[in-house]
Amino acid sequence: MSLVLNAEALYLELLRGVRGLCGPDSRLVGITSGGAWLAERLQKDLGLNGSFGTISSAMHRDDFAKRGLAAGGQTKLPFAVQGAHIVVLDDVLFTGRTIRAVTNELFDYGRPASVKLAVLVDRGGRELPIQADFAAARVSLEPTRSLALARDADGHFSFDVKGA
Repeated sequence: MSLVLNAEALYLELLRGVRGLCGPDSRLVGITSGGAWLAERLQKDLGLNGSFGTISSAMHRDDFAKRGLAAGGQTKLPFAVQGAHIVVLDDVLFTGRTIRAVTNELFDYGRPASVKLAVLVDRGGRELPIQADFAAARVSLEPTRSLALARDADGHFSFDVKGA
């Protein structure tokens, strides 16, 4: 089976969806690395004031002993989390374990007023009761395959699909 997804077209759909989720004081937080790339571009395209944040799931993963720390994925939240309205961004939602981990990480920094989740692709396969407030696309993909966002030097998005 061949899976072809146009990441740039899905980004435009995500832009529309995130615009609907954001209020005047919303803060974007992207999960490293694909979600952080999305947050960076959305921050600019939505004309939001302030800075976007990046968040890592590494310290709160339930498989931390097996995976360890990922290179380059550190949490940076250049705003007060306490009382903030936050939109968390990720490239692909699968089991829900990364979202659980980043939610725990987020609460280490304070108690937000609200947290919403927007993803480029929801591929199903949930292991936890977590769902996106907005997904640009929903696809069915075998559990043995992986789907990840890639970004070229010009900032254009594509997908990397691996596995049998």
